[in-house]
Amino acid sequence: MTNLQERTDSRTTMPGVVSDMKLEVIVIPVSDVDRAKEFYGRLGWREDADFSTSDEFRVVQYTPPGSGSAIIFGTGISSAEPGSVEGLHLVVSDLDATRSALVERGIDVSEIFHDVGGIFHHAGVEGRVPGPDPKRSSYGSFASFEDPDGNGWVFQEVTSRLPGRLDPSVTTFSSVPDLTAALQRAAAAHGEHEARTGQADEQWPEWYATYMVREQSGEALPS
Repeated sequence: MTNLQERTDSRTTMPGVVSDMKLEVIVIPVSDVDRAKEFYGRLGWREDADFSTSDEFRVVQYTPPGSGSAIIFGTGISSAEPGSVEGLHLVVSDLDATRSALVERGIDVSEIFHDVGGIFHHAGVEGRVPGPDPKRSSYGSFASFEDPDGNGWVFQEVTSRLPGRLDPSVTTFSSVPDLTAALQRAAAAHGEHEARTGQADEQWPEWYATYMVREQSGEALPS
């Protein structure tokens, strides 16, 4: 494991920064706006806006399910070459289920892979090893797809966060499956907890809640 994953400081402070800086929008260069709309709509993303002031200026916005950030594409909003964006990451808690759902919608998603270096994936298809990370470690399994112009997206499976990656005062779940999976992991860990103590835990709701909050923020899990 490298410093990229070992970093445990809870927050990096930049002198002079006095407010939050939230990444809200990523601009995607496309050649055919309506074709891009059809594609991102087929992904199941929410259409937030589609407006224009002339034939030379049109803005379309889509948001992935559960995401705090959106993408914008259109006409007259980017000088980048259509299809030139790559490495856009979508974090999911169940990579197999996500991939299967999109394949059923006709999306050409790669097979699941992990990187030969076991850290982050290389550019393009270099270093790809078929199948998920052998230990199914959080952050270690991927799948990729492209939009009609060739803009590249990568799914990354994250089931638990490393320390400092999320604000510990905020816990959110973007969907019923995400919450269900978190409850299942908490239930399994709690079963081990009761086995170790040799007695039923009447305070299990609090134990579950503590486990789920700490897991998401990357803090030490209760035992």
